Amino acid sequence: MIFEEKYLDVLQNIEFGIVSVYREHPDLCDYEVMRALDAVIELYRAEARGHNPKTFHLPEKETRVFQSVQDMCEFRLGRKDLEDGIQATTMEKKMPDEIVACLRKIRKSVDRWNGQGGRQSYLQFVCQYVK
Repeated sequence: MIFEEKYLDVLQNIEFGIVSVYREHPDLCDYEVMRALDAVIELYRAEARGHNPKTFHLPEKETRVFQSVQDMCEFRLGRKDLEDGIQATTMEKKMPDEIVACLRKIRKSVDRWNGQGGRQSYLQFVCQYVK
């Protein structure tokens, strides 16, 4: 089974977190998403290794992306219910290293789309598929 098939639901959850911020802040750009993803990756990478994560000081929109993505990751780790009442216990729990792999996959996608089409090309692409 290829990675995208195995983790499709997790990838979709994380991308929903990104798109929800984009819809609130239509001026959000791919670079801001990249920096926020880098921070979340570092957070869970440190956790997977048993280290203390660095403290990040991100601008407002990047902080919103960070928080939204982290909320989805915490949900998928089985630690946090979603605001709309969906309980984390209803989902298959993932491990921090699986979350990091999913975040890295999305980070590569943001980089690829941004390189092909400009400052919001990833966001415009993914927005078509996230309802």
